[in-house]
Amino acid sequence: MEVLIEDPISTCLSPSVYDMMCKLGFEVREHCDINSIVTQNGEVCWQTITDCVVYRESAQDLDYWGSVRLLGPVCEAVHSHLLSLTKGQFEIRYAPWLQWTSFPELFPEIFDALESLQSPAISLGLMKLTSCLERTLGDVFLLIGKECPFLLRDLLASEELAQVFGQSVMNILKVFVGSPCGLNLRNVLWHGFASPQEVPPKYCSMMILLTAGLGQLLKTYLQQTKLTLAHRPFITFTNLEDLIVFPDVPREVLSVLEEVMKKSTFVLKIMLPYWEVALIKFKSQRFADCAILLLTQLENGLRKVFATVNKCPKRLLTAESTALYTTLDEILAKHLNDGKINQLPLFLGEPAMEFLWDFLNHQEGPRIRDHLSHGEINLAGFPKEITDQLLAFSVVLLLRFVDEDLLSVFKEKVAIKSLMSLAEGYSARFHPVSWLKKQVLSCEKSIRVWPWLPLPEEAKREAARSEGNSETNACNSLLTKITCELYHHMPEDHCVVSDLDDLPAEK
Repeated sequence: MEVLIEDPISTCLSPSVYDMMCKLGFEVREHCDINSIVTQNGEVCWQTITDCVVYRESAQDLDYWGSVRLLGPVCEAVHSHLLSLTKGQFEIRYAPWLQWTSFPELFPEIFDALESLQSPAISLGLMKLTSCLERTLGDVFLLIGKECPFLLRDLLASEELAQVFGQSVMNILKVFVGSPCGLNLRNVLWHGFASPQEVPPKYCSMMILLTAGLGQLLKTYLQQTKLTLAHRPFITFTNLEDLIVFPDVPREVLSVLEEVMKKSTFVLKIMLPYWEVALIKFKSQRFADCAILLLTQLENGLRKVFATVNKCPKRLLTAESTALYTTLDEILAKHLNDGKINQLPLFLGEPAMEFLWDFLNHQEGPRIRDHLSHGEINLAGFPKEITDQLLAFSVVLLLRFVDEDLLSVFKEKVAIKSLMSLAEGYSARFHPVSWLKKQVLSCEKSIRVWPWLPLPEEAKREAARSEGNSETNACNSLLTKITCELYHHMPEDHCVVSDLDDLPAEK
């Protein structure tokens, strides 16, 4: 396998997006009084925040750059305020206003991340916060609307949420998470573009306060309308045995990953802290956290390979608001937007692509990234088995981008040799054809245990009369061909017919 040569990459954000994320909100230096933003009881003063939103000629046309610039001092004041609180004070003041979310226990955890001052933990907390917020806003939408929009951007633009929270409040959310023209925190993080140092912690603090403020507005709305907010149930993974390719990840494999992630050119140096925290989370049995970090970094690394093999280096960066980001959908597609063949599947090979399509894309598969990023999974009960698969696959993938000498050393380890063998032999499990094959085999197994039913006398006479009939012979011929095709896909002990050339008419 050819090893990709890594050019020094300091950011995966385009210049415009980098300025929006890392510079614009720091330009205005004036002090903002926290008492004008939130009261001693934790009630959010929305007027102070919405006054920072700037509009263009039309009141409907947001000036995102101007808004982010003016919101900078507000975010700074909120961040300093939260850091001044103990965890107990935070929970007394804000926990009641966060109960409306689908995962209220998440917020004390994010508060801990903010206090730790560890950038990867803050990014992870912000990812989980945005997915939780999206899921809960969808529940609010369904108080009035019928079909919840799939994209957060469309959800925030809906009349239903504006009716509950007010349009000016929805415009604030658009600035932070709802538009590629704004900070776009959710997409920039979930698609693996932002390195840990590029995510200002004050935006995480601000999102906590905004979520609490939304809870206050919702309480008023529910009291006025006498409605009750109901949360949609989380998605659960069924038939986990269908997902298991790799065994439990042993300590030996974790040790290899710890070493190889520092030397594989698949991993950008600026993203290495995410990989390190993912490993820590796995060891501490925080399997959802580990999976979230792995998924975003697999997307980042695959985007790098995609941009290299297709000779389009600019696709590594976030696009401007006028163009689409290069995300997993395009990275894993068979063709590029211009109709040319995507070289990534050819480069990685069929087994690796089948694994990625199975786990991320196919409708019958677990679609882990989609469900996690849209807040559809209970993080506390996330299955270890799925994280095992992602972790083992990541080890195999990273090993493809190390030099031959190092690879030969790792190949000597029994556990690594086993993983590589399993990965090389992977075949699709959730592709529509594979899924159909599984269903057919399941039907065959059920039919095989049925006792043969005797034909009524009239049916026997009809069968005798039709013997030699050309239509009947043609039908028998077709059935024989179908059975021949199925025969090759059935285990030996499942075969009900051994002599396909002499198929009994009654069978």
